[in-house]
Parts: sequence; C-alpha cells; structure tokens
Amino acid sequence: MKKPSHLLGLGFMLPALIVVVLFFLLPVFMTAGIAFTNMSTDTGITGGAYELTPNTIHNLRTQGVDNNLLAQLETDVYRIDEPGLAALATDMGDKLAKELGDTHGGVTFQSRRELERAIKKLKNKPRSTRKLKKAAAFFKRSILNQRFETESEFVSATRNLGLDLAPEHQEVLSKASYTGWTWTTENFSLMTKLPSTLRIAGNTVIYVFFTLTFNVSFGLFLAITTFYLPGKAAATFRTIWFLPRILPPVIYVLMWKWLTWDTGFISTFFGQFGVPAKNWMLDTNFHAWVVIILINGFVGASMGMILFSSAIRAIPAPMLYASEVDGATRWQQVRYIILPQLRWPILFITSYQTLSLLTSFEYIFLATDGGPGKATEVWALSAFHQALANYGGNLQYGYGAALALVLVIIGIIASVGYLRVFNFKELVARPRIEQ
Repeated sequence: MKKPSHLLGLGFMLPALIVVVLFFLLPVFMTAGIAFTNMSTDTGITGGAYELTPNTIHNLRTQGVDNNLLAQLETDVYRIDEPGLAALATDMGDKLAKELGDTHGGVTFQSRRELERAIKKLKNKPRSTRKLKKAAAFFKRSILNQRFETESEFVSATRNLGLDLAPEHQEVLSKASYTGWTWTTENFSLMTKLPSTLRIAGNTVIYVFFTLTFNVSFGLFLAITTFYLPGKAAATFRTIWFLPRILPPVIYVLMWKWLTWDTGFISTFFGQFGVPAKNWMLDTNFHAWVVIILINGFVGASMGMILFSSAIRAIPAPMLYASEVDGATRWQQVRYIILPQLRWPILFITSYQTLSLLTSFEYIFLATDGGPGKATEVWALSAFHQALANYGGNLQYGYGAALALVLVIIGIIASVGYLRVFNFKELVARPRIEQ
C-alpha cells in the first residue's frame, strides 16, 4: 500500500499530467492521424457523399478510364421505372401510366426523342407537345451532379442507367466520386515529388542554423559582458535587451518594418547621401534573410542572456577570486571557468531554441509571409499555408498535418542528438566528490 505522501505527490502531479495529455500528446496524435488522410476544405472533416461531377469525369479520363463508359455517364437516359410511372399517374392519369408501363416497362431509352416517339404511339398519348415533353421528363435518369449519401445508393443509380460495370470499374468510379476524406499515404508521396519541398527544407536549415548560432552566441556574449559590469548598469542593459522578448510580436515586427520600409528610418538616413529609397526587408532575398535572422535572433538571445546570466551568477565566487590571484585574465576566466560550467544551460538553450525555431513561424509570417517569392518560406510556415491559409482557397488539412508531423519527428531526432553530443548521462551523474 502506497504511503499517503506518495498519493499526495500524485495528486499534485495530476493537473500537470492532464495538461501534458490535452495540450501536447493529444494534438500530436491528432496531427499524426490527419497526416494520413486527404482531408481538405473540399472533403470536409465529418465525412462525405458520392457525387459524379464533370470535373470527376475529366480526372477519370486523364487516368485512362474507357471513354465510352465516361460518355455513357455524361449522357442522360430515360428509363421506364416505377417511380417515374407513379409520378406520371399522379400528374396525367392512370391510363397513360398503365399503358406505358405495360408496353415499355423496364426499357431504357438513350434520348428524350426516342421516348417521345414511343409515347406518341400509345392510345392514351398526351394531346399537346408541352405535355408530351413533361411526360418524358418524369423518366429522365442521370447521376451527373447528383448527391448520394451511401455507396450502395450510388452503385444502384449507375445500374439504373443500364450500365453493367465490372467490379474494378465500379470501384474506381466510386473512389473518384467520393467527396469525403479517406485514409491515404499520398501526402508523403506528394511531399517527395514536389520541387518546392526541397527549397522549403533548405530555407528551414538556413533559418534554424543561422538564427540558432546568433541566439546562443549573442546571448552568451550579453550574459558574460553584463556579468563584469557594475550591478545597476548590468541590470539596465539586461532590461533593455529583454524588451524584444516581452514585446507583442505584431508591435515588434512593425518596428522592424518601420526601420526597413522605403519610407522608414534606414531609407531616410541613406537618402541624405543620395541613396535611392527602397524596402530594405524585401528588395532582395539576402536582405530578407538578414532581417528575419535578426528579428528572431534578438528575441532568442534575450532569453539566452537571462538564463546564462543566472547560471554565471551561480558559479562560486571563490573560484573566480582564486583565478584572479593566480593572474588569470578575463578571457581565461571565461574559457576555463565560466564556459565549462555552462554546459547545462547551453544544452537547454540549444535544444529549446532548435525546437522553437523548427516549429515557429509567426515572426516570418508577420515580416515577409515567406517572401519575396517564397525565398523565406520555411517548413512550419508552409504547413500553416497549406492547412490554414492556402492561396488557392482549398485548405489541405491532411498535407499540412503531414508537414507538421515531419517536424515532430525531426524535433525528436534533434533532441536525442543533443543529449548524446552534450553527454547527458555525465551531466546528470552524481558529483565525483559524492561517489
């Protein structure tokens, strides 16, 4: 039997576990599930029906389906059946309906004119052309642009046209006509075939590598330099450099736009020297990348600065005093005392910032939206565009989820790699003095 203290501990952990399941594990599992579907705006998310449209027939024709079969599906036929006879009896009387049923019941006419000719030969035929056409209209049968809730209804409708389809043809036709989502692995196949995938992956590598390098190195630089400043001055500088982290992203990016617009500060300043005004953020791909890296870099560096500063202040002061007595310079203190004891903070910042940069896109979205010409379109932003802001209007939920799932897998691999590089087992081992 567990001790009450253990149960109390579980009770305190329960809210955290619920949060982890609801806001981390459940979204990941849902993303993984949707990634293996063709779910989109067209298919909806609750299921679909069966509907044969001209666009469906065009797609089937490009897939090599028999043209004669497709022509029959496109053509209206007139079939003498019970529903049509019942409607005819209600509108024009039982005599005409009975005579037509006895004479041509179950017969399929390939055109309205053929049926009208057959009706004209009846004893109880309609007396006017208008009524003749109206009588023929009761037997018009077509599955084009008709919605069927189940596959059995759709198959039955094709048979009512007089079509005796082979099972494999019926399966192809049903699959092409289904408007709902289905399970598939085509998202990942499409990902490997699209030329844009390689470009987006390359953009992501550039973005993560250079921004991460800036984040860690500049954060370390700020932490070390402010450590050697007087207390009040160090606190002032840390507060100033922390502003990018606490500012709302919209306001922060708007300040950068004001700085780089063709009417912004940079253009105004260089205009005094005869330099033509231009948008320094979007005029070239290189400028766009520089601005994107700086925008994200200052945000990440501010967080690194705070964590590294706290870690440096936790280093026992006698170690630094002893090094000064031994004649160590500031650089030697940094190299041999400070940096070796920052392995944990560096591991955390590197891992956290890598995962954050892989999955974040809000600053790129607000600054360039992937431009110019998708030069700064990274993987996470592409997933957002595909699933939630598609330029074509048809949101591809399944493909966007597949892109996101790839990021999850890459993030897990990167985390494991960082733990091995930084020798995680040694970091969590008991101090040697206690062994």
